[in-house]
Amino acid sequence: MTHEHNGKSERQAQILEGVRVIDMTSVLFGSFSTQILGDLGADIIKIEGPGRKGGDILRYAGKPPVTKGMGPLFQHYNRNKRSVLLDASVPEDKAALLRLIETADMFISNVRMNGLARLGLDYESLKAVKSDLVYVHCTGYGADGPYASLQAYDDLIQAASGATDLLPRLDGSEAPRYLPSMIADKSSGLFGAVAALAALMHHQKTGEGQFVEVPMLECFTYFNMTEHLYGHTFVPPTGPAAYSRVLNPNRRLFKTKDGYLAILPHADDTWDIFFEMAGMPPNSFTGDPRFQTGAQRKEHISEIYEMIENAALAHTADEWVRMLSERNVPCMKARHLDEVMEDPHLQATGFFMHRQHPTEGEYVSLRHPIRFDKTPATIRYDPPLPGEHTAEVLAEIGPQSRDSAKRASSGRGDN
Repeated sequence: MTHEHNGKSERQAQILEGVRVIDMTSVLFGSFSTQILGDLGADIIKIEGPGRKGGDILRYAGKPPVTKGMGPLFQHYNRNKRSVLLDASVPEDKAALLRLIETADMFISNVRMNGLARLGLDYESLKAVKSDLVYVHCTGYGADGPYASLQAYDDLIQAASGATDLLPRLDGSEAPRYLPSMIADKSSGLFGAVAALAALMHHQKTGEGQFVEVPMLECFTYFNMTEHLYGHTFVPPTGPAAYSRVLNPNRRLFKTKDGYLAILPHADDTWDIFFEMAGMPPNSFTGDPRFQTGAQRKEHISEIYEMIENAALAHTADEWVRMLSERNVPCMKARHLDEVMEDPHLQATGFFMHRQHPTEGEYVSLRHPIRFDKTPATIRYDPPLPGEHTAEVLAEIGPQSRDSAKRASSGRGDN
């Protein structure tokens, strides 16, 4: 784990440096998209409503060490952003927001479109303010379908996309179940970042802005069904839906002396290597008449997995990884969530970073996973307090925004 200083120092230019994004997103989907853009150098101005609590509701998920509204989830979706408290339903704040949009390259929101239209923040209204604006709408459902006006959350999208049907197909239990991850939000957030970058490239080439819709149901269904459409890919279908390999109940981890091992031999002889390392006779797998053909192996799959389970108990998980890696047999130790930070590879690459937050103290941040040789991703701002940058940002667009800055500053007393 690395410790990273928060002070300013000489650094390389970033690919999105000079791009300004007005960010009216909250929770995970849109906020993940804008954080990625911020990591790549964009100036992300996060517009938050003053409200009773103040700001993005994700601020209040989990327990912060010091300041109300600085919870752990907020830390991982909102770095590299400047927070501005504005209430778009208040004329003075709306005017300040429009002046900010005049200075921006992009506007991103995951507010439903009817709500944006009521505030005069729909695409046509903002296009009149800045004709070449890139407008990215992170929405639950595509505007052309019957769900267009409905609310969307990760649970709902998992249900509608078929994702809740995966675990029942694996273990035979009838009840549909959620995958234990905010996977629909996060994967859709990645689509949102890709969409924003593509629209920025179009703007760079042509000078044109455009409206970009990133619908969560369609994005996550695309993510899920690229493998699970499977036999229904062809007309007529050549087999059932759901990719059989990943929904095979025998696809599992194997218990070792002290933990569990993921092992994926890529050829028959690597199974022999595995069994020999467990003390079994040479050619225990390839020499067994029960396992000579694919059909025979399928018929005797229970015996194969019983052999693997017995063999895996011969060594610890770390011993298996060391020995099998030396023989080029793909494997990995299964880690508990609270052990992942101890992974030697992630430690060597500095993936987990200790940073010092100005108010919350020391915290763990995740290094941007993509490495750029010429334009590296960096952390320039730690996750902001609600409205932390209101006065700073509004000062950039002129003295006429002072009233909005004063109101936002006084409204921070609840936090």
